[in-house]
Amino acid sequence: MIEVELWDWRQTVTNLYFQIRQLENPDAAWRMWCDTRRALFRSHPQSPIEPDTKDTYLGPAVFPYDPTLRLTVGLTTPREERFAVATGDDGQISLHAFARTNGLADKVGSELTLYWIEGYGGGVFLPFADATSGTETYGGGRYLLDTIKGADLGSIRPDHTMVLDFNFAYFPSCAYSARYVCPLAPSGNRLKGAVRAGERIPATSR
Repeated sequence: MIEVELWDWRQTVTNLYFQIRQLENPDAAWRMWCDTRRALFRSHPQSPIEPDTKDTYLGPAVFPYDPTLRLTVGLTTPREERFAVATGDDGQISLHAFARTNGLADKVGSELTLYWIEGYGGGVFLPFADATSGTETYGGGRYLLDTIKGADLGSIRPDHTMVLDFNFAYFPSCAYSARYVCPLAPSGNRLKGAVRAGERIPATSR
């Protein structure tokens, strides 16, 4: 049953991020993330990888872990922004900006806006593109947070600061297959700097 397979995929991802949040060693958490995603993508029936390529697929390629791209940022109130994104057969999703980072510009060239996905339950969504997009990484950008899908690094603090670890940035499903239609990074979340952390295009594919 497709629904049961998808349920299992979502549960596995949610449990993975729960375990990541419990580990005090960021490098160990990242290695767990890499290993678990590699196994999921190669063997799970809900993998976005096309079935006829799974036998030779080695798993998502990543940059080496870079501790300098694990950054503590403040959260400020952003300018009002609301928009809808078409998602193929699923119709469209509506989002609004609810927070803007303060503390990324010195390292990656600009700040990022966090979006709230509206509708039943809702969720945090943080897509971004950077100077590597289209050359070293997927041209449509990458995701750092998508809590509806379980990708939740957490680490919100009482003083409204949080840790953003770009080593956990990953490609949306549409990077792997035309079967998917994904919301991509809006123009305001296109960083001027190059973020060489997280998922990348394999060197042999560039």
